[in-house]
Amino acid sequence: MLHSIHHTAIICSDYAVSKRFYTEILGLEILHETYRAERDSYKLDLALNGHYVIELFSFPNPPPRSSRPEAVGLRHIAFAVDDLDRVVAHLNQHGVEAEPIRVDEFTGKRFTFIADPDDLPVEFYER
Repeated sequence: MLHSIHHTAIICSDYAVSKRFYTEILGLEILHETYRAERDSYKLDLALNGHYVIELFSFPNPPPRSSRPEAVGLRHIAFAVDDLDRVVAHLNQHGVEAEPIRVDEFTGKRFTFIADPDDLPVEFYER
């Protein structure tokens, strides 16, 4: 019945800051950017390796959402990476602090989390 996840939608509080974070720091590609005047809102479609993955929205005065710790709802977005140490070093160079690297007790794989500009958790999981 289901084929794959199509995209993840994220509402940000500061469009310029989040756009820079997801494109310049994480390196996602811009597929399409639309300003919707009737909503005073941007919609930015972002891709990873040519695949549409994130729909970034801005809205005037969005209400805050609890994201930590363990709030009900979607937990986080996770990106598969080949070299976790290289990713953490890249993030640090851009002023983004990662949590200490942990090991998944079930898979033995290494992973870490960062916070996006709105403190939403973003995971990097080593393949």
